Amino acid sequence: LSPGAKMGCFTFIKVMMILFNLAIFLGGGTLLGVGIWVKVDGQSFLDIFGALSASILQVVNVGYLLIVIGAILLVIGFLGCYGAQKESKCLLMMFFSVVLIIFIAEVAAAVVALVFTGLAETLLTGLVTPLLKEKYGVDTTFTEIWNVTMTKVHCCGLNNYTDFNNSYFYETQHSYPRQCCDMQEPCNSTLAAETDLGYPHPRACLLQGCFKQILEEIRTNAGVAGGVAAGIGALEIAAMAVSMYLYCRLDEK
Repeated sequence: LSPGAKMGCFTFIKVMMILFNLAIFLGGGTLLGVGIWVKVDGQSFLDIFGALSASILQVVNVGYLLIVIGAILLVIGFLGCYGAQKESKCLLMMFFSVVLIIFIAEVAAAVVALVFTGLAETLLTGLVTPLLKEKYGVDTTFTEIWNVTMTKVHCCGLNNYTDFNNSYFYETQHSYPRQCCDMQEPCNSTLAAETDLGYPHPRACLLQGCFKQILEEIRTNAGVAGGVAAGIGALEIAAMAVSMYLYCRLDEK
């Protein structure tokens, strides 16, 4: 290519880099704002997005998750946009490094999720079950999230009704949540155990742990999730390639 053509190609890619990362920056700001909203008024978030939001909220703290993701996207968007606009090799290399680290972390997380599902369940049990014992029946928002999830998804606890053993709720109410007994009250250990096995109602066999139910939903929609993940991975690879192209071309200018 002639020097003019090379310069035109460089300018086009630079402009695309700026616009793309500006969109990322604005998206990060939006997620950050939503994350703050969820932390300040989680009940409104639950009311708007319904059972799906409840299913997610019971496993992860969506407010903090959105704040973290939003902050990361803000940093990435700033590095890419400002680095391309100022033609700064330092910022472009930082952008490349951050995206590369995120890409490697995503691949590692996907491998762990696919190969070590049992390990993921163990880790979640260690994190979520203590929260159930301490906060269910104490924290209004936390309790409402779990109640909506267990009712809509037809599940009980993270693994089963025994997650509520020695919990604040059980110690004060002397029963399990009614969702663990197919909405029957009082929900004692005998009825909860029968319900967990599918008795006395045929549909009660659905009342397994919420982790299993969510995992089943993920497996059911694995194609969609895989397609989204592949699309994100392709964008990250393209972003790294473009940033490295600009980085190398700056030496020739």
